Amino acid sequence: MTSTAPALTTPENAVLPGQRGGSDVSAAGRPPLRRRWTRDGLVCLGFLALAGWLTLGLWPDPETRTLALNPPDQILYEWFLAHDTMLWSGDFSLVTDRLNAPHGVNLLANTTVILLGGLLAPVTSAYGAATTFALLVALNLAGTAIAWYFLLHRTLGASRIAAMVGAAFCGFAPGMVSQSNSHLHMTAQWLIPPMLWCVVELARAARSGTARPRRFIGFGVLFGVLVSLQVFIGEETLFLTALGLAIVTVVYVAFTRPPRVVLTRFAAGLSVAVAIAVALLAYPLWVQFKGPQAVADGVFSPYTFSADLAAFTTFSPLTLAGDDTAAKLTTGPAEYNTFLGWPLVLLSLGLLVWLRRDALAAACGTGALAMSVLALGPQVMLHGERTPVPGPYRLLMHLPVVDGALPMRFALAAIPLLAVLMVLALRQAGQSTLRGVRLGVPALVGVALLPLFPTPLPTTDRPAVPTFFADGLWRQCATDGDVIVTVPLPTPEQPLPMRYATAALTAFALPEGFFIGPHGPNGKATMGIPRRTTSWVLSEVARTGVVPAINDDHRLDARKDLTAWNAACVVLTPEHPRHAELQRTLEALLGPGTPSAEVLYWPRTW
Repeated sequence: MTSTAPALTTPENAVLPGQRGGSDVSAAGRPPLRRRWTRDGLVCLGFLALAGWLTLGLWPDPETRTLALNPPDQILYEWFLAHDTMLWSGDFSLVTDRLNAPHGVNLLANTTVILLGGLLAPVTSAYGAATTFALLVALNLAGTAIAWYFLLHRTLGASRIAAMVGAAFCGFAPGMVSQSNSHLHMTAQWLIPPMLWCVVELARAARSGTARPRRFIGFGVLFGVLVSLQVFIGEETLFLTALGLAIVTVVYVAFTRPPRVVLTRFAAGLSVAVAIAVALLAYPLWVQFKGPQAVADGVFSPYTFSADLAAFTTFSPLTLAGDDTAAKLTTGPAEYNTFLGWPLVLLSLGLLVWLRRDALAAACGTGALAMSVLALGPQVMLHGERTPVPGPYRLLMHLPVVDGALPMRFALAAIPLLAVLMVLALRQAGQSTLRGVRLGVPALVGVALLPLFPTPLPTTDRPAVPTFFADGLWRQCATDGDVIVTVPLPTPEQPLPMRYATAALTAFALPEGFFIGPHGPNGKATMGIPRRTTSWVLSEVARTGVVPAINDDHRLDARKDLTAWNAACVVLTPEHPRHAELQRTLEALLGPGTPSAEVLYWPRTW
């Protein structure tokens, strides 16, 4: 969309930012400014209401409700949000010691949402991380739709109805609703339209030839700042946007062939943005890729996390037309990224053919197709079977940064491109003199989108955090910054104990946990860290219910492990189904525990 604004917005149908009317645009026939803002406000309220309805299951009591389709990731993000409250106390470290003690965790090497957590830290401190999480699930969907609505309507000149349709698809497409199952970093896309606004304004200034340098500098600086902020919300979203935007720009330039001087001016504006972003992100990116606990590769296999070709014509289980049988075409309920349904696939292909002479339509259609093809990964899958057909992603999979992405998520970048294609089609239909076109195109868009209307996110109950942690009684055996060993210890598969630290706003640290770190062979990325001996023994008791015959070797290992973790105390909570067996094991290792509220704890005596 970099240079696409001139194709969609001309002096005859839109006022450029900074104008107050003039000979090209008359105020006649336009509703008063207050009425326009009122209508825009109602659209925004509509998006907020839809997002609230989709997340309604979390609101009766966020602390005891969870997204049923992805509880582990919700626990992880609630821990991140709780940790982000430390920003308000002046802790701006990008490597934390409050998880995976004593090694720590590189926050930027994980899918943190530091900016969002920092902004909403007062909410987290007052009402808990679960409330902030529920709020962000809804606000990310609504905020993305609202931002796209203003870009399409106010900046690119689309009609209000067309902009509503396109923005609704951008914010509530099947892939976005699916990613709302605990992937806050993927759904927080409300900064993307402001970035594109900067790019559009740079393109307009370059085309005009009369724009002052301060216009290029101003929008370049703003663009660079927005890019930098997005890094602290979701780098993967930023990467996918950049790749999709690059494809769209190349195709658009190939179609329109602007003069070299226009491209030079535009490149100059972008260079300002790059300079600002480099200056602001130099240190954070060094920490991410070269700092403590940095990872040099991706933890997920691109062969596993690739889109199934059949998924594109399938309806997501989280839509009106979908059912649970479609879930077998992807890796999990948070990755219905390509589930567009056959009506929308056919419509998009038809619109691309119909609007093939429109440079913007061709660029967006080509970009959407390219990102969708890349989503197929290094080897094409069809109905769950791996075919011998290689995918274009194979050419990119070993490149730095790309090797850390999940191919199936590339399709998320196609969502706004398809939305713009539909907006262009609605605009073209509205200008047509043929009644069949004026009525037929909106009808076809409606038929394609209606089956994709989202259904509420499935939720379920979860136990409340034990009073020992929720009410701060953990300070009986530890102080702020100390390490508490929960039994069993948190792992990527079973991260429940991280909720205890979340309730304390990560005031104490945990060993092991759910995170990405360089703990594989030769420093390769892994989920979590290999368990120490005592952790393995306790996890086996929790899994099997069999209490081993504890001997002096076990006790020696326990002392070594607790010393290595620098543990202040060990805590056994009551909700585990193997509580009795775990208690007997701990008493054999450490002696009798001390009861407090509903837990048993063992203070440091090793």
